[in-house]
Amino acid sequence: MKRGLVIGVASALLGAAAIAAVAQGLMEEDGQDTAATSQEVAGLSILGEPVTRDMVDQGGKIYAESCAACHGAKLEGQPDWRRRTEDGRMPAPPHDDSGHTWHHADRDLFTITKHGVGAVVPGYESDMPAFEGLLSDEEIEAVLAYLKTSWSTRERGFQAEVSAGAEGKP
Repeated sequence: MKRGLVIGVASALLGAAAIAAVAQGLMEEDGQDTAATSQEVAGLSILGEPVTRDMVDQGGKIYAESCAACHGAKLEGQPDWRRRTEDGRMPAPPHDDSGHTWHHADRDLFTITKHGVGAVVPGYESDMPAFEGLLSDEEIEAVLAYLKTSWSTRERGFQAEVSAGAEGKP
């Protein structure tokens, strides 16, 4: 009987210790829950804010619904995207490493998506619509976060530097 009681108490103590260790592992030193921060996608931010896995998932869904018809389901863009079409407009470029999206700062990408290319390049005519009124700012940010996940480390680094250099500019 004593032996059973000792084993029971020892098991309870070990169980409590295991729970405490797991709980400690879920808490950061500053008291923040790491469940929120563990969702962050390492090294990615959009407009200075960390990118989360939920944001990327949402962005992928929105991209599929609103962007893939022109920019491709795999971010590949339209064929011959560097050559003007007969109407003088440029085909939709790819958003993966083979394109030039990663050459532009977050703020410019956000502005182009929300207000159209003409908002960044006055007078430029594009088949891409402005998504103001169709997508919220958070949805636009989610799509941009999704695009960034397709870029290599090199392109992500370059784009992060471009974005950092553009901060504070109108």
